[in-house]
Amino acid sequence: MKSSSVELLKKLSEADGPSGYEKEARAVVFEYLKNLGAISSDRLGSLICKKAKTETAPVVMLAAHMDEIGFMVKYITEDGFVRFLPLGGWFSQVLPAKRVKVKTAKGDVIGIIGSKPPHLMTIEEAKKLLRPEDLFIDIGASSKKEAEKFGVKVGDPIVPVAEFMPLKNKKLLLGKAFDNRAGCAVMIKVMEELKTQENPNSIYAVASAQEEVGLRGGRTSTFMIAPDVAIILECRIANDFPGTEKPELYSCLGKGALITFHDAGMIPNLKLRNLAVKTAREENIPYQAYVAGTGSTDANVVHQSRSGVPAIVIGVPTRYFHSHAAVINLDDFEAAVRLVTALILRLDGKTVAGFHQ
Repeated sequence: MKSSSVELLKKLSEADGPSGYEKEARAVVFEYLKNLGAISSDRLGSLICKKAKTETAPVVMLAAHMDEIGFMVKYITEDGFVRFLPLGGWFSQVLPAKRVKVKTAKGDVIGIIGSKPPHLMTIEEAKKLLRPEDLFIDIGASSKKEAEKFGVKVGDPIVPVAEFMPLKNKKLLLGKAFDNRAGCAVMIKVMEELKTQENPNSIYAVASAQEEVGLRGGRTSTFMIAPDVAIILECRIANDFPGTEKPELYSCLGKGALITFHDAGMIPNLKLRNLAVKTAREENIPYQAYVAGTGSTDANVVHQSRSGVPAIVIGVPTRYFHSHAAVINLDDFEAAVRLVTALILRLDGKTVAGFHQ
């Protein structure tokens, strides 16, 4: 029985797994993939699910990083406040007054990110952008000793607290870690769709580790698999809200899956890109061309592996990137699942061989 898309997104979103601490998110992905192929991993902890055909079939890599941006306990002050180190790209302005939880050996410890209030700032301080070192986490401890009694110690991971929920428009979903649990969910749904279909290739579905801190699991898993072609599944920036420049939008919610034409880390293989566009059109799947000058994904290292890998990024448009919670549209998510599934069914040996001719 196939999983419900909303239920799947909820479980993945609410699982904790900042870079280097992906254990909980990895367990959720494993539960969904364990009956869809042979499970293995690389030595960084990336999870790999293999649905093999024959030794001569082209190897298709599906990759979606499972880590989320978070923090790590850097040290505890004598009066019990937690100073932290960001794991991944945070903009400090979005952090004050947000709830977090410290993942300790004794259990989760809830805290709130604190900062100096404007009433106590000098005029000069009020004009400056906040830095991570200006912030701290209040866990309700009165001393370092009490914080340690709670179980908090240096090196503990810290994650945002944000409940998954549909908005009033039920197709719009709010939750943490959609970057990139939405990509993981697309990957899982594609593998479910292909379980009973005869695909002309061998598929390796990879939930990669430590993408947010340097594309690390994407590099190691690609070296291990040696794919002939790769499809990277990601969230990509939607800027269809007040304060953004129009009409040159990156993408909009509700207008379909995203096919990346350019970002700072990769220009996709043109024949593969054109096939993705052709597939979307012939299958009547709504899509958007994503053209950006910034941002990078695991595709950056995947397409440069060994002698090179024809690769493309197919994504789900997402509002409010790299913050406590983001918003996606269920229609876009399902369009991405349909597009990736249809594209994989077209990746036979002759087609894949033609990508580098």
